[in-house]
Amino acid sequence: MQRPTGITILAVLAFIGGVFGILGAFALIAGGAIIGAAGASAVTSAGGGLIAVYGILVLILSVVELVFAVGAWGLKPWAWQLGVILEGFSIVLSIISILVGWSTIGNQIVSVAIAAIIIYYLMTPDIKRAFGRA
Repeated sequence: MQRPTGITILAVLAFIGGVFGILGAFALIAGGAIIGAAGASAVTSAGGGLIAVYGILVLILSVVELVFAVGAWGLKPWAWQLGVILEGFSIVLSIISILVGWSTIGNQIVSVAIAAIIIYYLMTPDIKRAFGRA
C-alpha cells in the first residue's frame, strides 16, 4: 500500500522534532550539570539536577519520536500504536504544564488540539488500514 500523504508529513515532522529534541536534551543535560556544579546553595544544585533529569526525559522522548518516524515512514503496524501513545503523552504533558504553571494556557490548548487532531487522524479507517490495523 502507498503511504498516505498525512503519514509522510507526520513522519517527517516527527523526525525533525526528534532530532531537535535530542539537541535540546543535550543542552538541558549540560546546562543542568553546569548549574548544579556551580551552585552556591543546595537549592541551586537541586535545581540544576532537576534540569538535567528533565533533559534525560526529553532525550528519551525524542529517541522514541525518531523510532515513530522510521516506523511511520515504513507503515509498520507498531508505529500506529506508538503514534497514538506519543500523542496521548503529549496531551498529558500539556495538562501538567498548565497545572504547574510551566506554560500559558493558550499555548497548551493549541498543543492539546494538535495532538487530538493527530490521534483522530490516526484513528480513521483508511489510516488504520494503511498500518495494517483494520
